[in-house]
Amino acid sequence: MILNWQLTLAVSGGAAVGLGVFLVVWEMLPATPALGPALRRLHQPPTAARTVTASTGQNLEWLTGTSRWLRPPHRQLALIGQTPEQYALSVLLSALIGLASPTLLTVALSMFGLRLPFVVPVLGSLGMAFLSALMAHRAVLEKADRARAEFRQAVCTYLDLVALQLSAAHGPVQSLERAAEVCDGWVFDRIREALRIAQMQMHSPWDELRELAEKIGIPELGDVGAIMRSSGSEGAQVHETLRSRADALRDQIRTDNLAHAEGITSRLDIPGSLLVFVLLGFVAYPFVARL
Repeated sequence: MILNWQLTLAVSGGAAVGLGVFLVVWEMLPATPALGPALRRLHQPPTAARTVTASTGQNLEWLTGTSRWLRPPHRQLALIGQTPEQYALSVLLSALIGLASPTLLTVALSMFGLRLPFVVPVLGSLGMAFLSALMAHRAVLEKADRARAEFRQAVCTYLDLVALQLSAAHGPVQSLERAAEVCDGWVFDRIREALRIAQMQMHSPWDELRELAEKIGIPELGDVGAIMRSSGSEGAQVHETLRSRADALRDQIRTDNLAHAEGITSRLDIPGSLLVFVLLGFVAYPFVARL
């Protein structure tokens, strides 16, 4: 009877891990893009909701309810190019792996004759599932923080490039497009995509940049749209304003980096202080031992 219980746990754990690996491999395989939904996303009416979803997210509609229950960070996900359904899938897979790991470990120990109480694998599975889901959530936030820092640095370059294009007597719309075509990288790909959508839907490019900034949580990109709006509507010469905003943004990034470095340095003082107490213990031990 004990062997049947252990075999059932082993088969269930192996099936759960195998299902998780199958889902991960299935999502990593490139899907054939559908032309109809792509054209509808590019030609949405002005009154419609203008949210662009990835083609891979269409296969995860069954996770919509779960993603709402998990309350995903929408701005962070939009910044790194993930959908709430993909976020829910990653969290659920991590929790499933964490749930199965203690059970498999208990089965492996029982094969070597080490028997653990039933409460230990149950509590361990629940705790590992919670920690694994939390780590998956933290991984998304950390990836979004790195992407945000990279995006802000790229916006500094974009501000300078737009100012140079305006100084070369180009129009505001042409300056935004030509400046985005100069550099490569995922940040400029997002900017070029926004400008392309604005061109196809016959919208103002600065309004499209402002909406993109609100969607991904990068207010610095919205400043570009606000400055260029005054250039396009009022005919103001804003290249000096763009350069000043780029310099101010660089100073802000430098200040944030210094504050982050000081925080890391202050945390490094804690192990140094503990090392002093350890050395004092070694020095005081002979005197204490003689008492």
